[in-house]
Amino acid sequence: MNTYKNARLTPKGRELLNARFERGEHPRDIAAALEVSVRTVYKWCKRRREFGLDGLQDRSSRPLRSPNQTPEAIENQVIELRKQKRTYDRIADQTGLSRATVGRILVRHGLNRWRDLEPAEPVKRYERETPGEIIHMDIKKLGKFNRMGHRITGDRHGQSSARGIGWEFVHVAIDDHSRIAFSQVRESERKECAGNFLKATVAYYSGLGIKIDRLMTDNGSCYRSKAFNKLCKAFGIRHIYTKPYTPKTNGKAERFIQSSLREWAYARAYHTSEQRKQELPFWLHLYNWHRPHAGIKRKIPISRSGLDLNNLMRLHI
Repeated sequence: MNTYKNARLTPKGRELLNARFERGEHPRDIAAALEVSVRTVYKWCKRRREFGLDGLQDRSSRPLRSPNQTPEAIENQVIELRKQKRTYDRIADQTGLSRATVGRILVRHGLNRWRDLEPAEPVKRYERETPGEIIHMDIKKLGKFNRMGHRITGDRHGQSSARGIGWEFVHVAIDDHSRIAFSQVRESERKECAGNFLKATVAYYSGLGIKIDRLMTDNGSCYRSKAFNKLCKAFGIRHIYTKPYTPKTNGKAERFIQSSLREWAYARAYHTSEQRKQELPFWLHLYNWHRPHAGIKRKIPISRSGLDLNNLMRLHI
């Protein structure tokens, strides 16, 4: 028995097939060259005569008639009941259809998931007018390592003994207006490390002449702690939280984490996590002082600090 591959034609394949027809090649020769049945070539030949090159395009295998398909009136009833937040079982009971049929109808119309019944919430973009008005803060956990992984070295020897050496936590802060960012790698995400990072953040922005008015964080336990909020009050910072389960509220911090992972943490093959940690300040300098930022029309973050750049350049470069 002859076995043929799936008889599908790409745009380039259609052109080559048309060229073979133009040269007058026999259908058996074309079938052998393309590894399809002679019957398929005759079918293509007929379509080409009737419709030209467009006739060689793939056609839907859906039948012209579907006598067992649910009547349109009942299908519309299923859709209407679903928009009323009815479950599959309730819809099946009210329409007399099976639960599987209800499911197929709803999948076909894109209404099978509850979230599909609600209109998408519009994205609310905002930007504060002055530096320091809001600082976004977040934490990202990274695995520690003391040797390169086998994906880079190709050597799996001793991999098991190098695993499980712990975690380290990247604390990040970014200014809403200027996108000037600050980050440190700390040993935990507990309130003590979060508090120490807040102190370092205030000192960093103060060195650039920026006073922090408000701080936005998620609802993590370290940020909810009394010690952290007491420290915010001591610095005269109003602490505000994001709405639960809506990380996009703190989107600028989330986006900065993505950039830091791509351009710093995973940008090169580090021998150890300590080497990766030591590289962070150099990447931060590049991010703040030299790297154009797409979110502020390709400007450099430090250029939006509102300060005398000439004096700053002498201090930091």
